[in-house]
Amino acid sequence: MLHESIDRRRFLYQAAAGAVTLSAGLTGCEPKAGLPEENQPPPAQPQLPQAEAPAGPRLPYKGPNVILVRFGGGVRRLETIQAPEATHCPFLYHELYKKRGFLFNNIDIASTPGIDTSHGQGTLYLLTGKFDHYEDITRKPFADRYEAKIPTIFEYFRKHYDVPDHQALIINGEDRINEEFYTFSNHHLFGVRYRSTVLSLYRFKSYLLREELKSAKLADKEQEEKTKQLREMENKDYRVQDRRVTSPELDAFWADWREYYGRTGLVNPRGDQVLTELALRSIRQLRPKLMMINYQDPDYVHWGNPNFYTRAISIIDDGIRQIYNAVQADPAYRDNTVFLIVPDCGRDNNRCMSVSFQHHFNSKCAHEIFAIAAGPGIAHSVTAVDRPRQQIAVAAAVGKIMKFPTEHVDTAAGYLEEMLL
Repeated sequence: MLHESIDRRRFLYQAAAGAVTLSAGLTGCEPKAGLPEENQPPPAQPQLPQAEAPAGPRLPYKGPNVILVRFGGGVRRLETIQAPEATHCPFLYHELYKKRGFLFNNIDIASTPGIDTSHGQGTLYLLTGKFDHYEDITRKPFADRYEAKIPTIFEYFRKHYDVPDHQALIINGEDRINEEFYTFSNHHLFGVRYRSTVLSLYRFKSYLLREELKSAKLADKEQEEKTKQLREMENKDYRVQDRRVTSPELDAFWADWREYYGRTGLVNPRGDQVLTELALRSIRQLRPKLMMINYQDPDYVHWGNPNFYTRAISIIDDGIRQIYNAVQADPAYRDNTVFLIVPDCGRDNNRCMSVSFQHHFNSKCAHEIFAIAAGPGIAHSVTAVDRPRQQIAVAAAVGKIMKFPTEHVDTAAGYLEEMLL
């Protein structure tokens, strides 16, 4: 497991502050220091005008489940899919692709001005199906609080089908708080009505605070402190009036988590292994139809040790293996679940740098990624498709698999049609 005391964001922030020549490039993995008042998000206000409910009842969903895995933190083809003998993700390459699935080995992130190769942006490209330039809404350097401008795949899905929000899940990492708020876009015809739900340790902490505040035994000062802490956590999504993203299903999920792992955070898995555990438990308890898992730990390579990077790739690979096996053991998911695995971005391959694994400098290698798919309706081919395709095609592909319209995606990118039966 990766060393838990590493604070790579603070490290990068301090390094960038001391090296002005690099400051323009290091924008993707920075800490979120206390913001001055002028850079805070707008004050709480009603959500942007919500879309009217669709005419007539939404359809029940009867198609395949989709698990979209962000092979995140930035990975290169070199250590993943370029050569069988060199891969650090043997399950993904040998089992999911070679025995069952389909590989696109020439997926690309557009090399156009304003398109960045980093984690938040790459996640939004996958969610929206469109390359776009994103700026931090607080307009503060070294911050990455972004908001989708067009609908996400979850909004398309829930607007078209009658699916509760706890069955449209994003599993998020514990140190990327800004990615907690990719659940819905600012598009006036979609938005919060059709949002997804996030499972993360951040959400677990807010659940614990809500439960503690129910106790009549709290002293007044403690009650005040915990209320303030909860309000600060919930107010991070300033776009929504009712910020308490709760439901009986979610409360039961977190109550079970607390019973099993306690409340301290010292027992449950950490890093990307906690994402795997959250995904496994959600399959058993919440029964998601569409789920995105945002792995991230390869990003620890910013510290410079290649072992952090390759070990993190192996941890993600093992997580995918566990989730795949859980799906095969569940009659409702077996033969009815499609896996899509795509990185958020690539990484540099610059041997002249002391750390050759960066991704902030817009190098060719940082734009080069891949996609692997397997499941019902997906062709099996041991020969990879090397025709250039774009990362944003994934959103339209999810729409094709689940049969919902994705009218705001960039249609010129296609929908990875070679893999569909």
